[in-house]
Amino acid sequence: MAKNKHLTDAERLQIEQWLKDRVSIKQIALKLDKSTSTISREIRSRAITSIKFVPYRTHNRCVERYDCHKHYLCSDKPNCTKRCSTCNLCNELCEAYQEQPCYKLFEPPYVCNGCIEEHQCVLRKKYYLHHQAHEAYREMLVESRIGANITEDELLVLDEIVSPLIMRGQSVHHIVTHNPDQFEVSEKSIYRYISGGLLKARNI
Repeated sequence: MAKNKHLTDAERLQIEQWLKDRVSIKQIALKLDKSTSTISREIRSRAITSIKFVPYRTHNRCVERYDCHKHYLCSDKPNCTKRCSTCNLCNELCEAYQEQPCYKLFEPPYVCNGCIEEHQCVLRKKYYLHHQAHEAYREMLVESRIGANITEDELLVLDEIVSPLIMRGQSVHHIVTHNPDQFEVSEKSIYRYISGGLLKARNI
């Protein structure tokens, strides 16, 4: 039954700590008795982007930063002899700037929590932070409730009924039409819950 429950703030705190400790997504899922896809989706959808820079390193995220030999991008510093790629203003001033993404963020765990290179990496970062993640969930829950009076417990019951049927290939319309006595919310509301990520079933 635990696998059907939504993540709590305490569980999100555990996820943040385990990511910092470099625990794999699969192991986190086992520890919380959730599916791996649930934990993976939680991390990817609620991670926040950070533009913080590494102290004492040049703030340059350009893909050409190691090979670029441009000079004199600063019109107010005509006597500067430094390569522009070694200046913190480079990305802001250069028209050829192209940001290099961190390709580690495209694979598990999808965030910089626990990365051994995080303290020296100049690229844009992503972090999973439990407080922000839970606040984002709460805000989405409130937005998805607009037009329908439903509690979290009622949403859980709805999830247990609807999601398994959708995962077997049934449409929301078919489910509601053939089980009219089980629903106190509209078909439109169910679609809204799915789109908002409040049910295990995904949009298909």
